[in-house]
Amino acid sequence: MRTLIFANSMNINIRPQISALRRSPTGALLVTLQVSITLAVLVNAAWIVHQRVAKIMQPTGIDTRDTFVMTVSGSSRKFNIAAAESEDLAYLRRLPGVVAATVSDGEPLTGNGGDTVLWREPGQRGRFAGTAEISTDSDGLRTLGVSLIAGRNFRPDEIQPFRPGSQTPVSEIIITQALANALFPSGHALGKTVYGNTPKPIIGITRNFMGPQLGAPVYNTVLYPTMPGQYGGYRLLVRTRRGEREAVLHVARRHIAALHRYGVVQYTQTLSAAERERDAGNRNVAILLAIVTTLMLTVCCLGIFGLTTFNVSSRTRQIGTYRALGARRRDIVTRFLVENGLILTVGALLGSFLALLISDWLTARYGLPRLDPAYLLGGVLVLWGTGELAAWQPARRAAGIPPSVATRTI
Repeated sequence: MRTLIFANSMNINIRPQISALRRSPTGALLVTLQVSITLAVLVNAAWIVHQRVAKIMQPTGIDTRDTFVMTVSGSSRKFNIAAAESEDLAYLRRLPGVVAATVSDGEPLTGNGGDTVLWREPGQRGRFAGTAEISTDSDGLRTLGVSLIAGRNFRPDEIQPFRPGSQTPVSEIIITQALANALFPSGHALGKTVYGNTPKPIIGITRNFMGPQLGAPVYNTVLYPTMPGQYGGYRLLVRTRRGEREAVLHVARRHIAALHRYGVVQYTQTLSAAERERDAGNRNVAILLAIVTTLMLTVCCLGIFGLTTFNVSSRTRQIGTYRALGARRRDIVTRFLVENGLILTVGALLGSFLALLISDWLTARYGLPRLDPAYLLGGVLVLWGTGELAAWQPARRAAGIPPSVATRTI
């Protein structure tokens, strides 16, 4: 009967565990602080990793496998940009293996390009959206491998040639579906006019694709019917037949480099390489955060293991006394796991509060989405589970202490 009463009291009464923690609070407080910091970092890091992986998984909407970019710039004021653009496009469109070619001031999937803000009403009023912008001609959509879902493409007569020192205001634009939804959530963006520096009628809407990303939402892209050159150069976008990209790139680079007396080919890049570079940054951040959180979780578990081991070694006679009074092995294990659970619970409460504070700061400072509560709950469960596992082995060792230890001098 005495054994049964003791066992029941061990299972439901946590006052002895609280009393034990109060007698030696330093280690428990340090581990509680470690648990709270680990939880705050763990859940926010996991949330950031989720965002980075989601960015990697987003489709570009562009034929990256068969497209390359060639940047041409003038080495002298004698370089005639408008004539050079026409010569390069005529050559590229005749070149065997080329599906389409266009000239642009932006390079998709990179930070090389412009961005702007478009408004629904003049005077910068009403709904607005940030967007990446690309200047191109009537062959731009075909070069990128992007299709229209509404409206029409630019006509050749609508393309504004480059004129040094002056540029005619844009008369019409083509936008992506994402940008159309951002500006006109109720639909019917086609035919509407949006405003930047000048009114811009929307004549076409494309399926979503990534333009030059300079802080704009990933699929918010606007196309202008203008030939670039105001910064002393331009980019040639070339799409080839499947499997012929490298051969065409080699021939085109050599020919265009020799074609212009006062112009040079600055660099060339395939869009698949640009995509890999874009993903590399997100992938590296995700890997780094995963490593850091794994190390923090490991150190936290070592702290819990060390504290439980210390408590077992300092209470050897006490454990022997409990065994002599009828405590079973599982009662001893339960005692230390409950004690550890109290530390984990307090640490989880503090860590949850700290995690939400960090999330709010990241949202305000870097514009990250607010922490999903499911990640906070998952972090608490993971930390609680691993923390209890860390205390399991020392608790089992405590359960192996024989009752005879109570009669010895330690």
